[in-house]
Amino acid sequence: MPFQAKNQAYNAKIRPLTIGTGDKAVTMGGNNTLPFYEFDAASANAPKIGIEISDIALEEYVQPQLKEFYAGCDTIPAMAKRAQEMPGADFIVLRFESADPNGKNTSVEECAALAKEVADVVEMPIAIMGCKNVDKDAEIFNKVSEALAGRNILVLSAREENYKTVGASAALAYNQKVGAESAVDINLAKQLNTIMTQLGVSAESIAIQAGSSAAGYGFEYLASTLDRIKNAALQASDAMLQMPIVTPVSTETWVVKEATLPEEEADEGWGDAEERGINMEITTASACLACGSDAVILRHPSSVLAISKMIEALI
Repeated sequence: MPFQAKNQAYNAKIRPLTIGTGDKAVTMGGNNTLPFYEFDAASANAPKIGIEISDIALEEYVQPQLKEFYAGCDTIPAMAKRAQEMPGADFIVLRFESADPNGKNTSVEECAALAKEVADVVEMPIAIMGCKNVDKDAEIFNKVSEALAGRNILVLSAREENYKTVGASAALAYNQKVGAESAVDINLAKQLNTIMTQLGVSAESIAIQAGSSAAGYGFEYLASTLDRIKNAALQASDAMLQMPIVTPVSTETWVVKEATLPEEEADEGWGDAEERGINMEITTASACLACGSDAVILRHPSSVLAISKMIEALI
């Protein structure tokens, strides 16, 4: 008796979310199958790749291959413009790492001015990341959303502590898209999406940021959360979990010892630190995409190329 495959395309689907404008706009989500299940139904939109550019990248991006890619770039806008040339890149992610009050404490006005400079030189869609200080981030997102009004940016992210401020300013006042960030828990993700929609933010303007982790660093919790969110969205038709998932990978993978420990200090056989970082970024990103992420944020051009080739081969 010949084998007959039974396709499983769900009636529910992930809401599409578009960032950017014009020909360069990109759409994530919109699919009604599990990740890469092309044998069930063709994907409406392939997963997307964002390129992280930290506002302290000129000092912090010290890896030889990374420095070679950005050779000649002496400003953050110049780096952002160069990042558009990265094969596989879909959007630019500007991260205001220096704004941390416990660090350089760059002012909100300076952040907004830099965002405007970057927006003036790039054509790709833009996402914004803060410094992980909830109060400072809320201020940054407000000013940057105002400065980039009309660019349809993605703000990453609103959390339980500041969702009212971020949602009201970025989404309601300036019509930007907003990531809802929770701490690796499906119930927390659903709750945050629910209260954001109750605030008045359209479900079509929300992306899920369910947490992030480098492979091997509690990643099984993230993987199971992504799996559960995607299954609840499609199988159970849970409307409050049908937003596309965006996962920052670079911020987690380039700080672990596998990516930072010099070769002379590492165990025998570890090899070059930059190659270790690339491998960690690729491993983490591919696992996130397989578990349900609709977009991942990466840093290294080698990682971006590898993940883009993986997506192309599977879609």
